[in-house]
Amino acid sequence: MAAEVQHTFLFTDLVGFTALAAAEGDDRAADIALDLYARVRPLLADHCAEEVKTIGDALMLRCDEPAAGVRLALRIVEELEAVPGFPPVRVGVHTGAAVCRHGDWYGTTVNVAARLCAVAAGGQVLVSEGTCEAAGRLRGVDLGNRELHWLKNLERPVAARLANPHECGVALRRAPRRLLFARAVTP
Repeated sequence: MAAEVQHTFLFTDLVGFTALAAAEGDDRAADIALDLYARVRPLLADHCAEEVKTIGDALMLRCDEPAAGVRLALRIVEELEAVPGFPPVRVGVHTGAAVCRHGDWYGTTVNVAARLCAVAAGGQVLVSEGTCEAAGRLRGVDLGNRELHWLKNLERPVAARLANPHECGVALRRAPRRLLFARAVTP
């Protein structure tokens, strides 16, 4: 029996999007979600990634290579943190087998990536242990301590690590970003 093809899925969303919509209105929230998509899409080609779909204030992405997925996740956070007033973004990453039907992806691997995103704080990239192992050594990336996460509707905890950029022997740890209702710059 042949080994199943492994895919790396990323979910990214805006922290506090519902509160932002309540405070600033649906039109403003929609503009910010569209701005998120517009800022992430140009990063995909450099990481051999594809957009699977958008879901409200979230993006579902797929990469063939786990290392590229981790680097893309870090790049998304870095790019959006550089935008004054932009809401904090978080990313969950998981690698494994999945099933494609009519251009969409299904399976536990997809669900775990989404659930890791949901438990990450603003400005954080939470990478499953499976993705860490599949990616191998990642130059320029610090993978923090292994922690178990009890994720919604899963029978067992999922081991994951907090990924941070690493420069010149120093990990650039990100503190969780607090939500500020400042106006984001839109293109």
